[in-house]
Amino acid sequence: MKLTSSPVDKRQVVVAVEGRLDAETCNTLKQAFHDHAANGVQWVTVEMSQVSFIDSSGLSALISGLKTMRQSGGGLNLAAVGSQARTALRLTLLDTVLPIYDSVVEAAAALQPKP
Repeated sequence: MKLTSSPVDKRQVVVAVEGRLDAETCNTLKQAFHDHAANGVQWVTVEMSQVSFIDSSGLSALISGLKTMRQSGGGLNLAAVGSQARTALRLTLLDTVLPIYDSVVEAAAALQPKP
């Protein structure tokens, strides 16, 4: 799995995930969420168009990220989720907890703090 983080501003970042998000790789994503929160980031969009596979460990990492971001006063959403991951999210009802957007632009805009 490969992670790429792109800042939107000081408090918001887009994390692009590429490859498999499973038991072998999920801790890397969890650590990225913790690192971002420790650096003052509150809002994360996870871009998932290049995720080839996600299992329960990967889903758990996303929930862990949501919890981490909420504890820092922010939130997390998903963008460009592929069919396999979307099915996994729907079957586990996590699509009701993690907002899913078609594009990174939409997802990032949805996380912008309201004044």
